[in-house]
Amino acid sequence: MLALAVLSACGRYADFTLPVSRPARDVTYRVSPVSPPLLTRGAAGAWDSVDVLNPSVIVWRETYYNLYSGFDGHTWRTGLATSVDGLKWKKAGFVLQPAPSTWEGDYIAANGSALEFHGRLLYWYQAARPPRIGLAESSDGFTWRKCGRPVLETGPRGSFDEEGAADPDVVSFGDFLYMYYLGQDRAHRQTIGVARSRDGIVWTKLRGNPVLESGGSGQFDERGVGEPAVWTAFGWYWMLYTGRDRHEWRRIGLARSKDGVRWEKLGDIYSGQDRWNRQVVCDPSVIENNGEVRVWYGGGDVPRPDERIDGQIGLFTLTPQPAPENAR
Repeated sequence: MLALAVLSACGRYADFTLPVSRPARDVTYRVSPVSPPLLTRGAAGAWDSVDVLNPSVIVWRETYYNLYSGFDGHTWRTGLATSVDGLKWKKAGFVLQPAPSTWEGDYIAANGSALEFHGRLLYWYQAARPPRIGLAESSDGFTWRKCGRPVLETGPRGSFDEEGAADPDVVSFGDFLYMYYLGQDRAHRQTIGVARSRDGIVWTKLRGNPVLESGGSGQFDERGVGEPAVWTAFGWYWMLYTGRDRHEWRRIGLARSKDGVRWEKLGDIYSGQDRWNRQVVCDPSVIENNGEVRVWYGGGDVPRPDERIDGQIGLFTLTPQPAPENAR
């Protein structure tokens, strides 16, 4: 069992990159949407009746587990849904909710990232105002035990994450876990940074954060970037992320990197295709298998920056293709 010790994650910074393995191949990805939402809102009055967003999908013990965020108009909780194929989901109710008498407050314990680690499930989630990142562990996905305090705090005065650390995506490469997360500064600019850890509890932030910044005027991500989802394939690290424009329409962008720190944006690759997601697509969660990537995401038809977007969860796939000759 992983010991969720009460340890401070403040003040730890270092220079690092992610492991660089094989030579990179030039590929592009073809996007194929699955039109209907796969996980919909609950009935009126239910804990997930207003929004269903932020999927974190993993395969564990031959079952798909989806730890997703549900909103009832007052509180965000983390719910669990299971599936045998990643398409048809069975809801199991909420498994985490905020604890008002603790550091979390009463608004949110959601927007997280799940990972199997040493035979158990770990789930890093966002809580409190300003947001920070906590950790819970489980042996079955249904019953969870929280750490007693945040494992990733906000940064010092003037830092990119001074006013918030949120929306984690935790991946394992080599000897470390790496957490990509949204940071918000005092001007409310939202960018993406990275930290690393050996145990998932004590994290060291990259001294050179952020690693992905918002776009210029008129671009799809001019108002901020966040909600990263990272994987590796063909000698590259790849990142899907949410970009916000000046009208709060959100689309999903793609970036790539050879070392996990210096990223090249490749543009927005997915926007709403249907009535239910035509103004917002966000919160990607990925599973890569033999090159093909399945992407579960949140979608909505109300352009708001946070909640009440009529959120539901959909799916699209990314299929690798040889890069065009003129792009090499």
